[in-house]
Amino acid sequence: MEEKTNQELLQELNRLTKAQARIKRRTTFLLSIIAMLVLITGTMAWFTLSNFASVNDINLKISTAPQLYLDIENRGTDISLWKKVLTNDMINTYLASVNAPRIDQQLLDPVTSSNGITMTSRSGSARTANNNSYMEFKVWFIATEDMWVHLSGQNVLVEDKSATTSVTTTETGSKADVVRSIRVSYEDAGSAAIYEPNKGSAVAGQNTFDVSQNFSNDTRLFHLDKLTPKQVTIRIWAEGEDPECDDDVQDANLTIEMLFAGTDDNNSSFE
Repeated sequence: MEEKTNQELLQELNRLTKAQARIKRRTTFLLSIIAMLVLITGTMAWFTLSNFASVNDINLKISTAPQLYLDIENRGTDISLWKKVLTNDMINTYLASVNAPRIDQQLLDPVTSSNGITMTSRSGSARTANNNSYMEFKVWFIATEDMWVHLSGQNVLVEDKSATTSVTTTETGSKADVVRSIRVSYEDAGSAAIYEPNKGSAVAGQNTFDVSQNFSNDTRLFHLDKLTPKQVTIRIWAEGEDPECDDDVQDANLTIEMLFAGTDDNNSSFE
């Protein structure tokens, strides 16, 4: 067999090197396509809910612990005019005043929010409150002491009825995951605290808290000065970026209970 010259060997080596480079480029391209498809699949999973309401049949129970009162309207400084329990009928009165559907007509379609104030679709389009999207209403608070207001996870009696903070459902199986996809925010002076029931890994850049038996700086919602009414905006939504906000929770029901309590600057409860 005739031996190849050095030049022929060099040419063959160049051909092999170029062939390997082409294979590497194709492999890299294919891996990039696969990675992109995985990313798209992962981020779109929750958004299959966007064409229909994911949560309906919402029931609210809102009450306050000692030294703290609330109402849909500003009742001034006469504590006797304020309420300890905010009924659904009272909230419906507010919703009617802003031409919004009643609570039993509200539908929560997946949205996302990093700050608990601005809600958007997955594409980044702004969503409108109380329009088959997320629920929004305003509540006035007043206290007989200077206090920080928190959500309380304790079970107490308010007007002879048990009160606490929780998000529950009568659904079973995977549909019951709806309780993990809900968020509630409390906006005061342009910033909002976000309550995440059954808190999991952070999503959408949110800084959230879950209720417990103990209060801390992280669980503060807003501050009240003694006998000075303050209006707070409450928003309730299904967080589309939450892994539990998927097709399984379509048409699920929710009961959302909120028990507001006050503490001093050391986060100690008022008796």
